[in-house]
Amino acid sequence: MSAPTFIAEVSSNHSCDAGRAGAFVDTAAAIGCAGVKFQQFRIDELFAPEALAAEPKLAARRAWEMPEAFNAGLAARARDRGILYASTPFYRRAIEVLEPHVDFFKISSYQVLWLDFLREVASTGKPVVLATGMATLEEVEDAVGALRSGGCERPTLLHCVSCYPTPPEEANLAAIATLREAFALPIGWSDHTVHPGVVQRAVCSFGAEMVEFHLDLDRGGEEYSFGHCWLPGAARETIARALAGVATDVPAEVDGDGSKEPRPDEGEERLWRSDPADGLRPLRERRARLRAAG
Repeated sequence: MSAPTFIAEVSSNHSCDAGRAGAFVDTAAAIGCAGVKFQQFRIDELFAPEALAAEPKLAARRAWEMPEAFNAGLAARARDRGILYASTPFYRRAIEVLEPHVDFFKISSYQVLWLDFLREVASTGKPVVLATGMATLEEVEDAVGALRSGGCERPTLLHCVSCYPTPPEEANLAAIATLREAFALPIGWSDHTVHPGVVQRAVCSFGAEMVEFHLDLDRGGEEYSFGHCWLPGAARETIARALAGVATDVPAEVDGDGSKEPRPDEGEERLWRSDPADGLRPLRERRARLRAAG
């Protein structure tokens, strides 16, 4: 088995500061990552008006939007450091913005149902990595079909649990094997547990070919307080041990039952996925409830 690819997810921890964003690129390379990933979103093109009206804290996240102009410099810096540069587009124009700069596109678990968007991303000809949190096996099958119809024959699929953080006992790592058997594609793990043993078991016992994890530099990132972000020292040690094939003992519960179904804690989050009709969150069913409650 080839060595797994580790990708540092910066998410919104860059604080919209170009210097800080660049430091994430440098740190990702220094701790042993093969790539670094950012997110390209605009709150007004991410959430439906009903959601913004009902949840004022969402509007505050406009301050987390990474300027499109950052991408060229960050991509060049990543290549100077010998690592891959990637990003998740959350609105249609972002595909065009990112295409000249990214080595691959990442699709969020929240976008799995937005099949037209997946086809558009795949049509760029760039490699695609698809997170599968909250999804059923049938939903993953539809998403893979959309990517293939758009031109991406071999997407990489990441098993994950869309809870931030994810309790280790909810990791259900055996679903990595389920996805591999179902699709015969590269399969990996997107970590929200911040547990070294979970990451090492995903690699050493289940053969995860890619591991994505959320990184913060100094506990100062916008998302660090949520509890799903790694710090550089712990990440470096975990990556080194995983690459060396050293597994840490973890409770048997982390393997789960292997079924590719939403975990109990993902039920409400599933309603906050992008609606296939317009790509906005949450699904129209949830928007109707928000309007009724308002």
